[in-house]
Amino acid sequence: TLTQIETDATIAARYPALAEAAGLAATPQLRNMATLGGNLLQRPRCWYYRNEEFICYKKGGNRCFTPEGENQFHSIFGDGPSYIVHPSSLAVPFVAYDATFRLVGPRGERMVKAADYFTMPTKANVQRENVLEPDELLTHVILPAPGGVKSGHYEVRFKTSHDWPIAFATVLLSMSGSTVQGARVVMGAVAPVPWRAQAAEKALAGKRITPETAVAAAEAALTGAEPLSRNGYKVQVAKTAVERAILQAAGLPIA
Repeated sequence: TLTQIETDATIAARYPALAEAAGLAATPQLRNMATLGGNLLQRPRCWYYRNEEFICYKKGGNRCFTPEGENQFHSIFGDGPSYIVHPSSLAVPFVAYDATFRLVGPRGERMVKAADYFTMPTKANVQRENVLEPDELLTHVILPAPGGVKSGHYEVRFKTSHDWPIAFATVLLSMSGSTVQGARVVMGAVAPVPWRAQAAEKALAGKRITPETAVAAAEAALTGAEPLSRNGYKVQVAKTAVERAILQAAGLPIA
């Protein structure tokens, strides 16, 4: 369950961003019942998809109602044809930690990297969010040895009680002294998949983490963002999440 992930001492010590993400999801009552697999495999929360009156792409229709409709919480990356944001809290840190998913079905088992598991919508696969086949089960999530990475995880909500995040980010830093050797920056609630910001990773490589470095990397993370008519504010919110996750990973104060 999410509560077990949140409170497990080994996970907290080795994969703190994962423990934090689990602890921020939903409410205590739901975390006691919700499972890792359920969190990864839940369907989109888009109100058009969930409303029976709208037959959208995700339900076999021929349009997405979001571009001309209520799109305050929808994607700012990906360019359609469906503008959902991925609903999972744990998918983002799993991509950041380079996890592997074990899938099992009648043809045997296969191992899929978390980064390759989640799929962008296209005309051919718009009703799917991942590569899991109908006759397969997700049985394990396998995390690599943590090494000496530092991590940060930061989420932004309208309210701090139970609410879906507007945008969030997991950041991992591999350090050589005070210099970033390598970074992984993954954003959530901004795209139909956990969105890896490679431009931000390049902006951090070889640098010392300072407030200015964090701001520059956050700017780079939102390169290419294309907000819809009502969610332009998410660009700044996502920048804030990335900036603060970087500062948190580096152990620097958040203003």
